Amino acid sequence: MKLNKLSILLAVIALFFSTLACAFGGGEPTLSNVRTAKDEDGAQPSSVFSSTDTVYAVSDLSNGVKGNVVLSRWYAVDVPDVEPNFLIDEVDITIEEDSFTGTIFFNFDPPEGGWPAGTYKVEILFNNVLITSAEYSVQ
Repeated sequence: MKLNKLSILLAVIALFFSTLACAFGGGEPTLSNVRTAKDEDGAQPSSVFSSTDTVYAVSDLSNGVKGNVVLSRWYAVDVPDVEPNFLIDEVDITIEEDSFTGTIFFNFDPPEGGWPAGTYKVEILFNNVLITSAEYSVQ
């Protein structure tokens, strides 16, 4: 009988510590809440920009670890005088810290003379896996 009580006690202690570990980090790295915005914090989400706006692609990274890579690919989807779905640029951010939870952002400044009106898209990849894409327009 004492062996059963000891086994149950050890199981409860193991469950407690595994729950505690999950509450204080741990877990798989995840990238979520991807959005285009008018600011680097993503507090001003938008899918419509002016020709002189800087476009931000913002996401939230949880449980990131050193070596994780977040990649943005910027496309002109439907812009006059530009080939459809033309890849404009590709930029990556590699996590340098041992652990990171916070906001990741990319900014795309307007070219001289401003963005041509049209539809654009940004794809966000995490460790070479497409997480999502977000279309936006310039008016």
